[in-house]
Parts: sequence; structure tokens; C-alpha cells
Amino acid sequence: MTNTTTKTDHMVYLKDMEVLSDSNIMEQVLEAVQCYDDTLYTAEDVKNALAKENRGFKEFQALLSPAAEPFLEEMAQKAQSETLKHFGNSISIFTPLYISNYCENHCVYCGFNCRNAIRRAKLDINAIEQEMQSISKTGLEEILILTGESRIHSDVKYIGEACKMAKKYFKMVGIEVYPMNTEEYAYLHQCGVDYVTVFQETYNSDKYETLHISGHKRIFPYRFYAQERALRGGMRGVAFAALLGLHDFRKDAFATGAHAYLLQRKYPHAEISFSCPRLRPIINNGTIHPKDVGEKQLLQVMTAYRLFMPFANITISTRESAVFRDHVIGLAATKISAGVSTGIGSHSSEKSQGDDQFEIADNRSVEEVAEAIKARGLQPVMNDYVYI
Repeated sequence: MTNTTTKTDHMVYLKDMEVLSDSNIMEQVLEAVQCYDDTLYTAEDVKNALAKENRGFKEFQALLSPAAEPFLEEMAQKAQSETLKHFGNSISIFTPLYISNYCENHCVYCGFNCRNAIRRAKLDINAIEQEMQSISKTGLEEILILTGESRIHSDVKYIGEACKMAKKYFKMVGIEVYPMNTEEYAYLHQCGVDYVTVFQETYNSDKYETLHISGHKRIFPYRFYAQERALRGGMRGVAFAALLGLHDFRKDAFATGAHAYLLQRKYPHAEISFSCPRLRPIINNGTIHPKDVGEKQLLQVMTAYRLFMPFANITISTRESAVFRDHVIGLAATKISAGVSTGIGSHSSEKSQGDDQFEIADNRSVEEVAEAIKARGLQPVMNDYVYI
């Protein structure tokens, strides 16, 4: 007898997953990506895209294509002009806080994946408050709360209590946790959450299947519709990202932009943000690096995002070097992290309780990042939102 293992269909929802039967944004995005052939664009197409004030999918595709690489300097100049027009000289600063690294997903590129032998930890509410107290002393007023994707170890109530605590110390609270149903996002919004970040990782569903072996994260459409459920749950803002280097970065960047654009057209009040993460080495696998995505290509993606959706925030994380981060703030990026640790419990203690998700490239403190922002003639901003 031959033993066979039946894997969960990555395109079929599980029983506990909410289906948005009245939305077809995923179908629109995947169809647009399927039709995108970046080799068809010419220098003339790029010039036409740069000449326009309002850019649609065609222009965005041209700016992401190889034909745009010789125009990177012009793209950067125009991106900087758009950034200044819509954001002035302000750069927002925040820090992520990892409160648990338990995970139930087997994702081959992630340090938290359930098959990876790392130190697992989960902070209790007292430890979470200690971390937040330490972070707030740096002057930061915005925090992003993260967990591994485990409903068992980090259920919605646990995350909610952490968010309530965060509101005692910070004016802006974001979360980057496992995707949830609309009513769960509504509950977290009541707990004080302002925005939700979800990385789709890659928008190629076939590649997605090979990277996500098991766990809830394996279900591609449920993850895709997380931002829409968050907005229906009352969140003010949502952030989008593909993990550049997992697949064809040009197509993934286009899909990310298309996803954000179509969602904002449907929900005009939504505040849209982009993150631009590249692969980073993880514990027990130092060979993970982005494929064909150097700093030049990353800059092309960021400037294309800015020219396509001028009003969107663009975040540059500590996955990138200090030199690169300092170069892109004000040019395309409007938000930067500082004083970062991807371990568990390391803001209030010299030694973390749990291992990091990935290696960071910029270890600077909040003060050091703020000084670097000022050195470029820009203004560090701890919070840009006022509640009335």
C-alpha cells in the first residue's frame, strides 16, 4: 500500500473563514497580472508614463518594466516632487513590537514557521506593558504590534488586550497579525487599532502554494481579502506588500499596487500604505536572499508606487541598510521604523525571550534615525493624526 498525503487546496476557504461573496477584486488583480508582460514596454512607453499627471495600470506597468531602468533618475526626481507635494518634508517614525513568535504555518522563507527550531515565547500583559513603557520613553507615538500566526497562542482577545494597553502609551496603533474575519477586525478596532498590515508575500497563486506548505496561511484568497475585511470592520487604514524576491518582483509589485488601487476606489476613505520588504536571512537558513532584487530594483518599485498612487504612505523597514533607508526617505518613502527588534521582549531587556523573525540590517536607535532625518533637511514626526 502506498501512503499519500492530501494537501489542503490553497484556493479553497476553510470552514472558519469569512467569504466576501460580493467582492471580485482578487479576480480583477489576478487577471491584470496575467496580462502583464513587462518585456513589451519600450522607452517611449516610459516617457509617456512620466509625462502624465495621472497614471493608470498601463503607465504603472511601464514604470515597473525593464525599459524604465535607464529612467530611474527621472523617476526619482518626479517621485520626490510628488512626495513633497502631498507629504511636505515630514517623515513618520514608528517601531514594531513582537509580542509572540508562536506560529501554526509552515512557510519556507519565514523564521517563525512552525517547523523551524527556534526559542518560542509569548509575552503576558505585564511584560507587554513593560515593553511599551520602554518604547514610549524614546518619544515614539506610533507602534505596530506583531505576532506569529497562531490563533492558539495569540487569540483575538490576547491581541485586543495588547492593543488596549498600547492606547495608554501611543496615539497610533497598527497590527500585523494573522488575517481575521470582519467582526474580529471590528473588535480590534474597538480595542484601539487604527490600521492593519498584511503581506500577501506573492500574488502568483501557484508559487504561493509551493511556499506555504500548511496552516491557515496556505489559503490564498482568504489572505488576499484581509484588507477589505479590515476596512469593513472599521479600520482607518490598510497596508499592502509583497515580499520581493519570492517570485517575479515586477509582477508582484504591480499586483500589490493594483490591489491597493482597486480597494481604494471601492473604499475612498481608506488610508493606503505600501511596504517594500525584501527577503532577509532567517535563523537556521542564512541562504535566503532576494532573487534579482537589488537596491536599484527596489528603488524602481518604490518610485513607481509613488508615481502611481501619490497619496499613499510608503514604509521603508530595517530589512534595508541605513544608507539606503536614508537615501529614500523624502524621495519616495514617508515612513521609517526605528529602534527595531524582531525578537520577543527585547525592548525592556538586554536579552530577548524568543528568537527573531529575520535579521535586520539597520540597528539604529530612534534618536539616531531622527537625527539622520534632520540631516537630510526633513522633519521627523512621531504622530501625524489628531483625534477630535
